Amino acid sequence: MTPPFGHGGPAELRARLDAELRERIEEAVDFVCLDALVRSRRARGLPAPAADHPADREEFTQSVHDFLELLGAQIAGALSEEEAPRGDVQQLVAVQVRLAGELPDYWQRFEAIGASYAGETATSRGERRPFLQRLFGRG
Repeated sequence: MTPPFGHGGPAELRARLDAELRERIEEAVDFVCLDALVRSRRARGLPAPAADHPADREEFTQSVHDFLELLGAQIAGALSEEEAPRGDVQQLVAVQVRLAGELPDYWQRFEAIGASYAGETATSRGERRPFLQRLFGRG
């Protein structure tokens, strides 16, 4: 009879759980960042982002990186300097996977930070442009 988790035992199970967790985190980050981008565009009177538009993809990718850095900084306050999240998106997600596995309230923290990020991004981007336009006489 084959063990229910394959031949790798606990190590294989841990890898499968980490892969599932990584996928869930990536989906949640995408949702937060897309929501923030749409809100920001709406606040500025711009059309929604389009997946096939290179500038929109670049803005979304930057938003993902920025949110992951913010998330890491706010959730990972207990990490040492060497463990602190930095680097590319994959490294930042790997830190989140580890934190999600270690912190019992990870998803509550994620939700709170995500809601704040989406609201602040829309507000700051929505207000910044008109203020600067008025300052420089363009609005």
